[in-house]
Amino acid sequence: MAKQKLSVVVTRRLPEAVETRLSELFDVKLSDNDVPMSREALAMAIKEADVLVPTLTDTIDAGLLAGAGDRLKLIANYGAGVDHIDVDSARQRGILVSNTPGVVTDDTADMTMALILGVTRRLPEGLAKMQTGEWAGWSPTALMGGRIGGRRLGILGMGRIGQAVARRARAFGMQVHYHNRRRLRPETEAEYEATYWESLDQMVARMDVLSINCPHTPSTFHLMNARRLKLMKKDAVVINTSRGEVMDENALTRALKAGDIAGAGLDVYERDRGTNAELRDLPNVVMLPHMGSATVEGRIEMGEKVLLNIKTFDDGHRPPDLVVPAML
Repeated sequence: MAKQKLSVVVTRRLPEAVETRLSELFDVKLSDNDVPMSREALAMAIKEADVLVPTLTDTIDAGLLAGAGDRLKLIANYGAGVDHIDVDSARQRGILVSNTPGVVTDDTADMTMALILGVTRRLPEGLAKMQTGEWAGWSPTALMGGRIGGRRLGILGMGRIGQAVARRARAFGMQVHYHNRRRLRPETEAEYEATYWESLDQMVARMDVLSINCPHTPSTFHLMNARRLKLMKKDAVVINTSRGEVMDENALTRALKAGDIAGAGLDVYERDRGTNAELRDLPNVVMLPHMGSATVEGRIEMGEKVLLNIKTFDDGHRPPDLVVPAML
C-alpha cells in the first residue's frame, strides 16, 4: 500500500521550479497570489496541514499555534530568520521548526557593499539627475562623494553574513572592525585582519561605516537606539541589511535630519512596507525594498533547502536545518 503524501501548505508564491517539485513530492496547496496570508487563513492552514511553509511575512505566534490541533508537525520556514515564529511554543506542542541558513549569505553581503557604495558615492542622486534630464554635463565639484578605501568598517554581528561582508570590504581596502556576542577564533580574525571590540559603544563611536548584520532577538531590539546613534561620527554612515527592528527607525530619522550622521543605506524596516515619509524623502538615505536575498539562484536554493527539510522529515529523520530555541 502506497504511503499517503504529506499535506503541505505554502503561504506565498515561490519560484516555479520549487513549486513544481513540491507538487511532485507532496499533497501541496500553493498560494494563488503573492500576498501574505490573513491570520484567519493561517489559522485554517495550520489545522489542515502536516507541514506549513511560511515566509517572514507570516507571524506564527503562540496564539495561532494554540489552535493548530494535532496534525501540524513541521513548520518548514522559507528563509533563515525565524523571529516571526514562536519556536518555543511550537516545540512545546511537538511541532518542529526548520529554516534555510547560509543560502543568501553572499547575496546579502553583495547588497551590503552596494548600499555602502550607494550612500558614500551618492549613486541615487546621480541616477535621479539622469532620469529627470537635469544633468548639465561634467563638473569638477558636482556630486562629490567619498572613497571607501581606507575607511573603518564596523560590523555588528560577525556571523556568516558579517564575515562575507568583511571579506568583500577587505577587497575594497576597508579596515574591518567588529562586535559580536563571542569573539572569533584568532585565525578567523587574521583572515579578515579584523579588530574585535568588546564594547559596542566604543566601536560605534570610531567607525566611518557601520554595517548591521545581526539577527533580531529580544536582546537586539533597537540595539542601535538614539543614544548609540548619537555616539557615531557626524561623517559616518549606517547600513542595515539584517532586520529592521535592530534599528530605532524614528531615532535614525532624527539623527539624519539633524546632521548627527551623514547617511544611511537600508534594505529592511521596522514595518513591513517601508517607513515614514520623513525618512523616505531624505536625500542622504538609500532605501531598497528588502532585496538582499533577491537573486534567482538564492531563492531557488532556499526552496531546495525547504524541500530537503520536508523530505527528510517525511522519511522519519531529523530535518537537517532544525531550529532549536538554544540557537536563537
